[in-house]
This record gives sequence, C-alpha cells and structure tokens, in this order.
Amino acid sequence: MVLPFRRKGSDGEDEDLVDADIEQVVDLAEGEPEPVTMDRELDQESDGEELEVGHEEKMAKSALTVIDTCMDLRRGENILIVCDPTTTEIGQALHDAASLRSDRVLLIVMPKGRHHGEEPPAPVSNLMRQQQVVIAPTKYSLTHTRAVRQAIKDGARVATMPGMTLEMFTEGGMSADFNIIKKNIGEMNSMLRRKRIVNVKSESGTNVTFEVNWREWKLDDNGVCNRPRMLTNLPAGKIFTLPREGTMNGTIVIDGSWDSALVDEPVLLQVEKGLVVDVKGGTAAAQIRQTFGEAAKRLKSKEQENVWTVAEFGFGMNPNARLLGNVLEDEKRLGTAYFSIGDNTTLGGTAAVGIQISGVLATPSIWLDESLLLEDGKFAVD
Repeated sequence: MVLPFRRKGSDGEDEDLVDADIEQVVDLAEGEPEPVTMDRELDQESDGEELEVGHEEKMAKSALTVIDTCMDLRRGENILIVCDPTTTEIGQALHDAASLRSDRVLLIVMPKGRHHGEEPPAPVSNLMRQQQVVIAPTKYSLTHTRAVRQAIKDGARVATMPGMTLEMFTEGGMSADFNIIKKNIGEMNSMLRRKRIVNVKSESGTNVTFEVNWREWKLDDNGVCNRPRMLTNLPAGKIFTLPREGTMNGTIVIDGSWDSALVDEPVLLQVEKGLVVDVKGGTAAAQIRQTFGEAAKRLKSKEQENVWTVAEFGFGMNPNARLLGNVLEDEKRLGTAYFSIGDNTTLGGTAAVGIQISGVLATPSIWLDESLLLEDGKFAVD
C-alpha cells in the first residue's frame, strides 16, 4: 500500500487522528499490492521500450491535466486520492502529478467495492472529510455516497472516476479541452431557460415525458472543479438534472450501453409515475432485475420500490468521448442521452437507496417544451 503523506504541523491539524485513519485503512487491505512505479525497467526489445515510454508519457500527461486543469490544485492543499486494486496505476500517476504541486498528498488503496453507491470503509470516509481535494478513480462509483456528500459539505471539491481504465485515462473523453467544454455548456443555459416539459424519443422505441425545474439543470460537469463544494465526474462533459419525482411516464429503450457494457439487445424500461415498473431485454434485463432486487432487500419494506426511481437525466457534451461500453465515458459522448436509476439524493431527491446505475441512448431526439434540442443524436441548435 502506498501511503505518501507529509504534513506540516504548523497548520494545527490533528495529525494523530489522520494517522489513526491511515492505520485503519492499512488494516482493511487484504495483502500488500505490488508497488506501481512510473519508471520501471523493461526487459524488452527497443520497440517495446518505446511503447512503454509512450504509455508512461500519456499517463503523466493525463494526470497533470486532472491535477492542474480539472482540480486546479494549489500549493500546500490537502489532497486525497482513493483507488482500489483495479486502479492502482492511475492512482499512482495522479499521486506523482499532485506531488509536483503539494507536499500534502495521500494515496489510499481501499478494498474494491461490490456495487455502485456502496459506502467506502469508515476510515476512508473520515479521511475524505479532512481534505480540500478528493479524487476517486475506483471500479465502482462513490459519487452517490454519504461519504462524498459529507466531504463536499465540509468544503472539499471532489472528482469521481468510476470504472476508469488505463485506456480511458489516456484517450477519448479525457483528451478533450475541458475549458472549451465549459464554454459550450455555459452557452446552453439560454436554451434550457424556462422549459418545463422534457420529451425524449428514439428510433429504437423510446418515448418518455417528464417535468423538470429549469433552474436545477446542472451545468458544472465540465471538467473544471476548482472551487470548494464542487463535484464532477471525469471524463466530464454533460448537462443533467433531476426529473421531478412522480412525473415521468412512458418507455425508455437503452440501445447504447448499460453500466459497464454495450448492450447486445436493447433494454426496455417501462416507467410509471417516475418508477420503473417493468424491464425487458434478454440477459441484461435479468441482470438489472437481480441487481436492483438485491439492493431493495437491504432497505425497509416501505422503501424498497424506491430503488426503481428514475433518478437522473442528462445528455453528453464531450466531442472526444466515445460510446465504448463504460457509462463514465458513454454518457458524456456528444449527442447521447442517459437515464440513471436509483439514488437521487445528490440532486435533491428523496430516494436514498444506495445504488445508482445509468443506461445510455445512442442517438436520441430531445424536446424541451416545443423546442427541438437534439434530433437523432445531432444538435438542432447552433
């Protein structure tokens, strides 16, 4: 386990408390992961060495983008990088980049979770609350957890990177110019203003209508997370909102990807009064029913149906993002749209169910009231 953290006692921190949390995280680890280094020697021919150097350069470049552009890390700030055994190389690259800016960098390798929205171990949650910057490249999403909400409440700015792979970290959506994405997203505000009814259709069968509060569209998922209490996904580039609870009715057909896989057969979600009441679509549908059924069993009986809440709707704004079978990038692809099922409390909803999974529509059409925003995956406005 890599635990580089140098503290300055003059800041008046309770260093004993931090050390205790670190020791607890160490105790949680099952075995010592092999150290990950950016400068390992390879017993390969020269072409293999060149490929490795290229990989390391790409990793370092992406990590610097995250630290310098996305998080705008200041000198001396406390930063916590939370990874798991599937993302240690990414965590190490972020640590190396952050260490160029601050000498208060902590890298934690926590046990891999079991599903999106699962709370991290208590010691990790406690450490998150003591930071100014938190970056979480993990297999499963920490975005919709109490730990992240509390860290943000306590003043941290947080970037989560669920399902991040080495290839995604160095290509596609992560290679975009996030300052341009921020500008383009900001210019969409006038199109969203004073629109109350959203209608989404697709050639594969989607036809669903719901209400939104136009003031609650989120325009800050642009990759620039530089102020306290901000939260973003990386790669970034989407506009999203909370569908008003109880207002959504119709059919959603997921024809792009669901969670971490491209769909080989479209998944049909039948929605009534904001809840998914039926799921069809081969093996993917069976897995969805099982996943959310297991999540429901962890709740009180009167709250179990809330796992089927349609929790979030959004559309992609990142021109470099690809549809490749990982919702982290898929939902950011320019011209796609997505619906999330499960926990909506991060957006101010009431479904505190501890799980949220998204499905992506590849080429949707979107209307805001009577105004056409997106037609078959292409923006209808300049």
